[in-house]
Amino acid sequence: MLYSYCAEHDIPRRRLGKLVVGRGEQHEYLARMHAKAQALRAPPHWSHTVDPQVLPTELLGGDAARERVPELAREITSALWSPSTGIVDSAALLSSLEKDVEDAGGTMAYATRAVRIDAATNGQPGWIVQTATIPEGSDARADATLARVVINAAGLGATSVLNEILPPSRRLPIYFARGAYASYRGPGVRGIRHLIYPADEAHAAKGASFHSLGTHLTLDLAGNVRFGPDIDWLSAPDSAKHDEDVWEPHLSPDEERARSMYGAVLRYLPGVKLEGFQPDYAGIRPKLAPPGAPFQDFVVRTDYVDESRGRAPMISLLGIESPGLTSSLALGEMVVEDLLVGMDE
Repeated sequence: MLYSYCAEHDIPRRRLGKLVVGRGEQHEYLARMHAKAQALRAPPHWSHTVDPQVLPTELLGGDAARERVPELAREITSALWSPSTGIVDSAALLSSLEKDVEDAGGTMAYATRAVRIDAATNGQPGWIVQTATIPEGSDARADATLARVVINAAGLGATSVLNEILPPSRRLPIYFARGAYASYRGPGVRGIRHLIYPADEAHAAKGASFHSLGTHLTLDLAGNVRFGPDIDWLSAPDSAKHDEDVWEPHLSPDEERARSMYGAVLRYLPGVKLEGFQPDYAGIRPKLAPPGAPFQDFVVRTDYVDESRGRAPMISLLGIESPGLTSSLALGEMVVEDLLVGMDE
């Protein structure tokens, strides 16, 4: 869906392909990933392709992987090749989606926070959403909206928004992990044209899914190399709203994190040099499971203002970390086609 959308709207993108690489003990793990990819099928309403295989992958031996990336370590004995993986100009994509909203008659409310959500009490099933708008250099303005449907896609704050309408006994725990990236200029990456992801060693040995994509090699549209993200678990901030400024102290580049990334990258690209790593940027990922627990993928759930009648839903998208941007159009289609179509008027 994303490739089609980008082609239609002339958004820069590039289909690079991705290698997930592993050592001898990780072959079975990669084989399980391959089998899972082969088993995936499109949903019944999906009309974007006639090919029933929605995620083509191929298992490669170490030598075949090195034909694609000669700089790979000799200890790499197997790899999973994903030819459809690519990169996109995310800023151009978001600008295009914003224009779509406005062209359809929607309004983007900037500098605005949802400060309270309550069930409507006027006899109509719905939600009263109270917002506060604080434009730069202006006084705050409060508004209230009666919404028949609320779609909660609030990122790091999505679980907190949902917890506001749930009784204390049903509220969900919240976990966060910081991920840092380092830019790289130096030897050991010559001619690399694909994304490279290491198999997660600790969880591959147990047959479990991973909490992190590992310190992988990514490329931007200009061909620049970055490594990351690593994973650094954070305590949930005291602010129930998780305002942007709460996270600011965690977003500064960190020289020490770049050094630790170097050690991880050496295991699959032994030619890289420490002096080529420079701290770049960091971000925060919303997690649905704590450290040590099995990985939990995206959760899309529906709660109602009146569960006995199943009306006035709040649809919450929780734990939308990577690959959330890649999946954004499909998530939107899922909300509309699977959850909203056929709902009571």
